[in-house]
Amino acid sequence: MPNPWDVGSARLLASLGFEALATTSSGHAATLGRRDGGVTRAEALAHATQLAAASELPVSADLENGFGDTPEAVAETVVLACETGLAGCSIEDCSGGGAGERRIYPRDLAVARVAGAAEAAHAGPRRLVLTARAENHIRGIDDLDDTIWRLQAYADAGADVLFAPGLRTLEQIGAVVEAVPLPLNVLMLAGCPPVRELAAAGVARVSVGGAFAFAALAAAAEAARELLEDGTAGYLERTSAGIAAARAAFGG
Repeated sequence: MPNPWDVGSARLLASLGFEALATTSSGHAATLGRRDGGVTRAEALAHATQLAAASELPVSADLENGFGDTPEAVAETVVLACETGLAGCSIEDCSGGGAGERRIYPRDLAVARVAGAAEAAHAGPRRLVLTARAENHIRGIDDLDDTIWRLQAYADAGADVLFAPGLRTLEQIGAVVEAVPLPLNVLMLAGCPPVRELAAAGVARVSVGGAFAFAALAAAAEAARELLEDGTAGYLERTSAGIAAARAAFGG
């Protein structure tokens, strides 16, 4: 389940044969010239509405921490997400803000927040698939026991999918798959096993976060530096593939 960062990339990925998409908070923020955590709830929901309408594929939204610390705030965000055309959404168990400001919520509060999100996601005529995220490992906390405890508790609180971004080894991932009762999403990071090995280990879903968005930015920066510093246009050799992909995705 790759993560487009705008309507064009959503249509491109849909055209390549993926069966579902998810938004990326960091990739979306980059399109606005901001760091991850710098997008408002209104902006995130408007973005999700656009991507949900961009193709016929189901789209899950990265709603960060639900744009609030309390269960009530998270539930309100999910209620609003139900009106966007989304198929699902994810909620993190750490506070919002910049990367250095984020803190993992205490267990009781974290579970209550998932329960509030699940009630909102499942209450209306359009049921959202709720992904509950345990952020320990992506935030530098190497505590697999706490991660498993949290994921199990989030399952009991009503989540549909579980996600512990930052897991990298088959040993870690296999331990989580064995311990939790719901489908597990894994974030593809440097050093992660390939998808076929993750599938064999029992992983149900793989996403990429902002990686595709930043790979595209890196390609643009490389081309710009060549033009600025060398005055050459070697990057044009790669544009034909991009033009062909765009025509196939957008028509014409």
